[in-house]
Amino acid sequence: MPYLICGLFKCLQYVPNGWPLGMPVVRKMESGLWGIRCRLDKCIARILFTVKGTQMVPLHGFIKKSRKTPQADLQLAKECKANLEK
Repeated sequence: MPYLICGLFKCLQYVPNGWPLGMPVVRKMESGLWGIRCRLDKCIARILFTVKGTQMVPLHGFIKKSRKTPQADLQLAKECKANLEK
C-alpha cells in the first residue's frame, strides 16, 4: 500500500509543473473536472481534480479496474467539487 501513496504523490507533483497537460497524462472528464492517469507498478490509478484559481484541488482517487471511469467515482468527484464551490 505505501507504494500506491508514493506513486500518487509523484503524479500530483508532476502535473502542476507542466499545466496544462493533455493526453495521456491528463484528460478532461467534463467542465471543470480533469483526471490524472497514474501508472503504478502493478496497477493504474486515477486522481480526479479541479482547478480553483491557480491551485489544483484533488477531489477523488481510485484504482482503475476497467476501461471506463466508474460512474460512482465520477459522481463522488462531482459532489466534492460542488461542496468546494459552496
